[in-house]
Amino acid sequence: MNRIGMTVAGILLLLMIASSTLFVVTQTQFAVLYALGEIKEVFSQPGLKFKLPPPFQNVVFLDRRIQSLDSPETRPVFTAEKTSLVIDWLVKWRIRDPRQFIRNNGVDVRNAEARLAPIVQAALNEEVTKLTVRQVLSTERDTVMQGVIRRLADDAKSFGIDIVDVRIKRVDFSSNITEAVYRRMESERKRVANETRSTGQAEGEKIRADADKQREIIVAEAYREAEKVKGEGDAKASALYADAFGRDPSFALFYRSLNAYRASFRNRSDVMVLDPDSEFFRAMRGAAAPSVAPPAASHRR
Repeated sequence: MNRIGMTVAGILLLLMIASSTLFVVTQTQFAVLYALGEIKEVFSQPGLKFKLPPPFQNVVFLDRRIQSLDSPETRPVFTAEKTSLVIDWLVKWRIRDPRQFIRNNGVDVRNAEARLAPIVQAALNEEVTKLTVRQVLSTERDTVMQGVIRRLADDAKSFGIDIVDVRIKRVDFSSNITEAVYRRMESERKRVANETRSTGQAEGEKIRADADKQREIIVAEAYREAEKVKGEGDAKASALYADAFGRDPSFALFYRSLNAYRASFRNRSDVMVLDPDSEFFRAMRGAAAPSVAPPAASHRR
């Protein structure tokens, strides 16, 4: 029994030793082989690899994928106008040289990020101080990011990494000047609104003046046409009156008397004191107009 147990124990020991000599490198990793604390070899190709068992050789794995580093804290950055801005940034990086990376930062990625963050912030400050607020906010943002990448190139080589991209996530004013900026924006909007309102009022007055002018012209034209038609009607009426009165003078006298009565007795409250035998009431008395005497009749003997 002891012999069997020793055999099983020996087999297990051999399996443990064999497993400690094998390791697998994936596509997302670098494998760094240490021999007595010194970097012996770096494996970048995926597959099954062999090594000596510990403590003769050890393996450390590094992530070769793209890493993201956000700005750890927001610090004010001054523009060329001495205006304070708060800028949040993002850096994309990855390990290029595992040996150089381990020499400068160790095997912990957080050490590299702690050293890289202030360098990125300093490069960003130097680029922003060259530009105005308007350029940083709109036209020159890509220029700022490309300038930061160029400034980080030498430091990235010493770190054993590559800077893939730099992005500005947010640009805002500092809290001490935000209120002043808002007031300035508000006054600017009010000025534009007042200008628009004044322009609208001027256009309204112009439209109203033009409409009044057109109305006066139309009314004048209509009055002219009305007077013309009225004049023509009066002329025809006068011609008809003249023709009718010329045919029968007695009717003309009677018609004119009726018009005089109509004009005199229009209101019931009016009082007139006249002699009933006056010529004014001749038509009411039925007196005939003077007629021409008939010719003398001839007598036969």
